[in-house]
Amino acid sequence: MTNCGVEIVEVSPRDGLQNESEILPTSTKLALINRAIDCGFKRIEVASFVNPRRVPQMADAEAVVEALSMDNGVTYIGLALNERGAERALQTNVHEIGAVVCASDGFAMANQGQTSAQSADVANNIVQMSKAAGKSAQITISTAFGCPFDGPTNQEWVVELAAIIAGSNPREIALADTIGVATPFEVTSLFEKVKAVIGNIPLRAHFHNTRNTGLANAYAAYQAGVRIIDASLGGLGGCPFAPNATGNIPTEDLVYMLSRAGIETGIDMDKMIATGWWLSDIMGRQLPAMLPRAGKFPA
Repeated sequence: MTNCGVEIVEVSPRDGLQNESEILPTSTKLALINRAIDCGFKRIEVASFVNPRRVPQMADAEAVVEALSMDNGVTYIGLALNERGAERALQTNVHEIGAVVCASDGFAMANQGQTSAQSADVANNIVQMSKAAGKSAQITISTAFGCPFDGPTNQEWVVELAAIIAGSNPREIALADTIGVATPFEVTSLFEKVKAVIGNIPLRAHFHNTRNTGLANAYAAYQAGVRIIDASLGGLGGCPFAPNATGNIPTEDLVYMLSRAGIETGIDMDKMIATGWWLSDIMGRQLPAMLPRAGKFPA
């Protein structure tokens, strides 16, 4: 396979921890972020600026960002679901704001208290706010393949949403399989359709491994031209507003798959595996990632 590198956005400090029953101290979150940096990750989702009553695991967002080193070439991303969250994020030193559009009304109401179309307007506003503040911003279309409340997502609506949010010219547009229902065939088709309507805006992929199709979907996205993929160390993660949604694709397994195909990621595999084991110890259980259990090949 041709060596065309992939940028992995490490999301364990935010998406990985937000659904955990145990609330980790700020110091542990910082240790995770610093370990990820040592592994070679250059973009890390570090916090979510959401209502702490709804997502108490992210209540220390400002404290996390304030304690981060800002002179190491790493881009820190903060999630914001509404303008209030964006205002909070923009008052910190976070480099990039992540806005979210829900592709289904059911999930939009549960997650953000608005319709799908309204969430697109809010996301575009967040991008404009971020640019005005001199920050980068990207948009993720969540439940792009299926919704826990509404069932299969209308793919033509996803394409229409992508065209709408492309109007604010975000850094990139991501398609997220929030509840892990997608198959590689759907992934290839939808990314190609979206690519046709968003011009030169880069595409990013965000997959959950709920039904064990996450890595296959990541490969399908790569085949469709996607070169930015989210992943979570250990396969940690889930969504508080999506019943039975399990973790993101494990970063370890994604890096292994890409490495064996000769695709560069810039990640130190040994340090990544060690960090995965460390995170398992912190969480008090073995995490879903398979590479740490089996080891590298060739050894």
